[in-house]
Amino acid sequence: MLITLPFLNRAIAEYLSRDLTYQLSADDVYLTVGCSQAIEIILSVLARPGADILLPKPGYPFYDGRAAFSHLQVRHYGLLSDQSWEIDLESVEALADENTVAIVIISPGDPCGNVFTYQHLKKVAETAKKLGILVIADEVYHRIVFGSDPFVPMGEFGSIAPVVTLGSISKTWIVPGWRIGWIVTNDPSGILEKSGVLESLESYLNICPDPATFIQANLNLSLLEDISDDMDFCFKLAKEESVIVLLGCVVGMKNWIRITFAIEPASLEEGLNRMKAFYHRHSRRQ
Repeated sequence: MLITLPFLNRAIAEYLSRDLTYQLSADDVYLTVGCSQAIEIILSVLARPGADILLPKPGYPFYDGRAAFSHLQVRHYGLLSDQSWEIDLESVEALADENTVAIVIISPGDPCGNVFTYQHLKKVAETAKKLGILVIADEVYHRIVFGSDPFVPMGEFGSIAPVVTLGSISKTWIVPGWRIGWIVTNDPSGILEKSGVLESLESYLNICPDPATFIQANLNLSLLEDISDDMDFCFKLAKEESVIVLLGCVVGMKNWIRITFAIEPASLEEGLNRMKAFYHRHSRRQ
């Protein structure tokens, strides 16, 4: 298993806390290989014989596939097209039973593009509390919002019902190849810990691969002798080793670089070896 870098958990916690009225901690954040693995892990953790989960219709079909693979029964609740695709909470209550473990909500919505309001999300949390289930909030599009409704994180209502938030950097920052996602627990009351869900989540993560550490960190220029910034790094790398990577300033992330994996393994290995040689050539003398 690869090792995660603690500062990234802290950075994600601080970033997501900007939209909350309380502060998340690094311990609330669990790194995943993109949001797809986050979905896989949380559904696997909740799976047990006879359990069912509530999914939106229309919705993201990956949830249906992963639920079936984990032997979770699926029950689809409706979205109201004439009410800005809000959740039909009456159908949610009608579908749920003693075997229901969670409801998945997606906001901003996929595929409808809707953004749930503060008032509606509070009603979702109250419904979840009434049913005794947790809310899985898929917020992978949380910074891609158009129109008059501002994005409100479901985690704001974690004190009403436990919320597990899923997300990644791929959509907002246009870096799908980095494969960095997260599972965040919004649970001030500690219900997930008391119920054993948190322990199961941590146990499952212990046998899963983590995001590769070299894509969890930015350029540490203090270790390089004659590199001023990401542009200087990329220019000299291309000139000296004929290796081209995307400089972070192009996408608003100064002193980061992006490496594509969409090439043959032999070429990727050759490129990384050349980058290693470049690094040693420019490393600061100790």
